[in-house]
Amino acid sequence: MAKVAREMVANAGIDVDELLELLITNAAAELTTFYYYTILRANLIGLEGEGIKAIAETARIEDRNHFEALVPRIYELGGKLPDDMNEFHDCSACPPASLPEDPTDVQAILTVLVNAERCAVRGYTHICNLTAGKDHRTYALAQAILNEEIEHESWFSEFLGEGPSGHFLRQGETSPFVRKFMP
Repeated sequence: MAKVAREMVANAGIDVDELLELLITNAAAELTTFYYYTILRANLIGLEGEGIKAIAETARIEDRNHFEALVPRIYELGGKLPDDMNEFHDCSACPPASLPEDPTDVQAILTVLVNAERCAVRGYTHICNLTAGKDHRTYALAQAILNEEIEHESWFSEFLGEGPSGHFLRQGETSPFVRKFMP
C-alpha cells in the first residue's frame, strides 16, 4: 500500500473506504462485463449481428483493460479484491449484462449492451465528481475510463437508432485513454 497516497486522499477530505468500495464494485462490474460480453458477442450472428460483433469485441477488451487499470489503484489505497469470485461478481456496481431470453434477438442484445455502458458512465461520473480536485490520480483514471465508456454507449445507442453520436470505431489499438494506467 502507498501509505502517503492514502493519507493525501484522506487529508483532501475523501472517505477512502467509501472510495475503495466504489473502485472495487466498479472493478467487479468491469470484469463481469468482460465475461458477459464474451457470451453476448458469441451470439451476435447473422447479417444484423455480424455488424455489431467488432464493436462489442472492442468494448469487451476495453472493459477488461479497465479492470486491469483499476486494480493497482485499489491496492495503492490499501484496498484489496475479494478472495471469492462469487462474492466479487455479486458486489458489481452494475447488474449482469446477461444474454436476453431470445439469444437471436440482436436488438435485445444491443439493449443489454447499451444499458451496461450507461451504468458504467454513471459509476465513473460519480467517482470523478467525488475525486475532482482532491485525488488527482483516481480522478485521472476514472476520467480516462469514463471517456471510453461514453464512446461504448454511443456506439451501441447508434445501432438502436437513438441518433448519431459523432463517435467512430477505434482504428488500431484499444483503450487509448486508459492505456497509460495499464500495468
